Amino acid sequence: MANKVVALTIAGFDPSGGAGIIADIKTFIAFGWLPAAVITSLTFQNSQGVFGALHQTAESVRDQLLPIVEEFQVASLKIGMLPTREVVIKVAQLIRELNLPAPVVDPVCRSTSGYELVERDAIQALVSELMPLARLITPNIPEAERLTGITIDDEKQMRAAARKLREMGASTVLIKGGHLKQTSVSGNQEVTSSTLREGSRQAVDILDDEGRVTVVRGEWINYPPMRGTGCILSSAIAACLGNELSMEEAIRAAKEFVSDTIRKSASAS
Repeated sequence: MANKVVALTIAGFDPSGGAGIIADIKTFIAFGWLPAAVITSLTFQNSQGVFGALHQTAESVRDQLLPIVEEFQVASLKIGMLPTREVVIKVAQLIRELNLPAPVVDPVCRSTSGYELVERDAIQALVSELMPLARLITPNIPEAERLTGITIDDEKQMRAAARKLREMGASTVLIKGGHLKQTSVSGNQEVTSSTLREGSRQAVDILDDEGRVTVVRGEWINYPPMRGTGCILSSAIAACLGNELSMEEAIRAAKEFVSDTIRKSASAS
């Protein structure tokens, strides 16, 4: 009998459910996947902020993962918060040894409220050990600035940061523009959504896929900020790639899913 097929997330646990593994699992289910999860850190947080964390050891991460791969076939992999250098190195080692799918890596560094979620040398290890193994990395602007040292104030600098991340070892980079200053549609820009009006604000992401750059534009949803959108986006992309969509198709489908999630969250509040 063939092993059951799962989408796997390796990430931190947010007990309030707004981000991290719970958000990933809900997203996997929405895209038709049986989910599995490995916890890298137990965080203490709610919608108001992060108040602490208990990081797992590299051995704990390994011991969580091995029973999963013994029973299930991992067809899609998303990686989020990896809090220590030891955990980053162990995850990279396990991807190679167990022949896991090339992951979608969301390089979580800091919470929305400003809490430092990972150690400094963990970020260095992520760049050197994990980034070259990734199918895609999905930093937001603060994360891209931290990884590259490039200050990002506009679309041109987003492109430069994406290019530098590829030069640092990533094959494909999606820089999320949610933190970018207001961007409007001009008459000569290609707009991917017919709902956008001249002069309206856009959600702009930059996809650099092995040197082929695509500007992914979408509707800016003017609702209060929602936690966990980066987790949801990266796990939705991983789910879509597992469903054999192309990279660009996966990103567009994931962006639409995030937009729908924000709308539903706003209407329920």
